[in-house]
Amino acid sequence: MTSRQPLAYDALVELATGDPAVVGLVLKGSRAHDGMTTRHSDHDLYVIVADDATTGPARFTGHRSAELDLVVVSLTEFRAAGMPGFERYALARARVVLDRLDGGIARIVADKARLDADEAFRDAGDRLDAYANSLYRSVKNHRDGRHLAARLDAADSVRFLLELLFALDRRPRPYNKYLEWELRRHPLPGWDTDMLLRAVDRVSATGDVALQRRLFALVEAAARDAGQGGVLDAWGEDLALMRPPRAGSCA
Repeated sequence: MTSRQPLAYDALVELATGDPAVVGLVLKGSRAHDGMTTRHSDHDLYVIVADDATTGPARFTGHRSAELDLVVVSLTEFRAAGMPGFERYALARARVVLDRLDGGIARIVADKARLDADEAFRDAGDRLDAYANSLYRSVKNHRDGRHLAARLDAADSVRFLLELLFALDRRPRPYNKYLEWELRRHPLPGWDTDMLLRAVDRVSATGDVALQRRLFALVEAAARDAGQGGVLDAWGEDLALMRPPRAGSCA
């Protein structure tokens, strides 16, 4: 494999499969998401080696090309990857190419796709508070005629909203690129996928206050059902600004 002949995906898989120190190969990114590849898609591959092993593929650590991005890690490092961290969703939906641990690599990947109960509850509470904060600021800024600020705060709120909804289902939030892919194939329980996608699209683009409030009403119900009422109640009277106005009241 010289500079004139860049390392190719199939060649790397063959090389790694023939090395007994390699215990797993895990493909992430577009090529692990059916229907998401384009002519620009490369192969993002983890090469997992036994702890303390010396292996041929280790010399390719950090290899990057138009076809192949390669990460060589020990088994211990792979267990910790994305736990927590930005990489978690990528690994949660990764494809196991090689598993020499009798399903052990697949179980590690599956663990990354599911937040434990305490982690999910803690993350949901944090994201709910952040969502409420951005929503509150958006509605206040709209009320006070600060329309750019209102739209920016609304866009910020969408990030926290999505993190909240996925945490309530004990899942890592997908990257924006894969949001529609994830929701179409793995809908959030209790949510209409089309409605949710339309709502986050419009709120991000326009800061539509009426829509933000209707969406908050749905979120509040889901959050209280999940035991997060205390986070909401801490907002006290300010909740009235976030909720849809009652009939006959002034928004």
